[in-house]
Amino acid sequence: MTHFVVVGIGADGWDGLSGHAQAELRSAEHVYGSARQLAMLPDGIGAETTAWSSPMSAHLDRVLADDSTETVHLLASGDPMFHGLAASVVRAIGADRVTVFGASSSVSLAAARLGWDLARTEVRSLVTGEVESLVPALTDGARILVLSRDGDSPRRVADLLRRKDFGWSTLTVLGDLGGVDESVTTGLARSWDLDEAPALNIVAVECVGPARTRAPGRPDADYAHDGQLTKQPFRALTVCALAPAEGQLLWDVGAGSGSIAIEWLRQTRTGRAIAFEADPVRAERIAANAREHGVAERLTVAGAAPEALRAVPDPDTVFIGGGLDAELLDTCWDALDGGGLLVANAVTLESERLLVAAREERGGDLIRVSVERAGALGSMTAWRPALPVVQWTVTR
Repeated sequence: MTHFVVVGIGADGWDGLSGHAQAELRSAEHVYGSARQLAMLPDGIGAETTAWSSPMSAHLDRVLADDSTETVHLLASGDPMFHGLAASVVRAIGADRVTVFGASSSVSLAAARLGWDLARTEVRSLVTGEVESLVPALTDGARILVLSRDGDSPRRVADLLRRKDFGWSTLTVLGDLGGVDESVTTGLARSWDLDEAPALNIVAVECVGPARTRAPGRPDADYAHDGQLTKQPFRALTVCALAPAEGQLLWDVGAGSGSIAIEWLRQTRTGRAIAFEADPVRAERIAANAREHGVAERLTVAGAAPEALRAVPDPDTVFIGGGLDAELLDTCWDALDGGGLLVANAVTLESERLLVAAREERGGDLIRVSVERAGALGSMTAWRPALPVVQWTVTR
């Protein structure tokens, strides 16, 4: 099978490569890269060169599937294993078929220019993601390095910061890092007026704004909904019971506004969730809420349960918040492997009886939670109780 050699090349081009990387490219028979990267190779390279066609992902898939050549060389920007090409290649074909020659990443170069400690800096990528993916990282005093998709990314970052009450944050756009055309532009998000930055840029954000926690239990007003919303105290309790963990897949069944899946996703960087909702208007609302909270890339909105449950990957964790019946409960239970976690909430006597019976058959913990809020009673104040919630938590 073909072996792939990925060589990271920075804006400083050929001269910035190590001797080993240069020797590797001199021995190459076929080199793939962007037109910009290929233009950095010296005339003495005897390899055949091919520029990536658009979309690059489809072209890369074809190259990886072609076993007609013993060794193929691929050019990548900066450190290929940091949000880069080599990481995608390793995911596709395995590390044993890939050799990587890394260069300094744009993040490392940016931290060096700014004097920022990378261990205390959040890194986010807009290369394939939307600008809203920055939202979970926004809090007063945070430092964020944003890998830009293009020259318009800084403007979109500034727009987001203004919209999320972080307009006094400082933006520094570092363009063409390591190259002869390296540039640095600094300003406030609230008055940002750089319409177009260099195509190759990274945005450094020093957040000034409200202190925001990632803990579950966001205010109810943070979600668009039609009343189908797990209220704040019950949501905080439920997300904690669901025990968010990296790399896990959550089913949110009867998702309503999507608030449980969204806050579960906010606790991890690599978790994924599927929200099942029969009502198409609510399904669109779930997607909009996920975008606003910066987790849309990791949340999929599916159709009605239990039918739609059979057409998606099996979960690690299941939450049932709506439409609870015996068939749905059995289907979700059967979908879990050993060690899988199921949490179900009930507010009616009928669904409560289902959970009591399920606990008798399958074990787990059953709790009943009541919450009262202080509210106006004429000119005085009184406690106003919410409907109690019965919650069943069980590990298969």
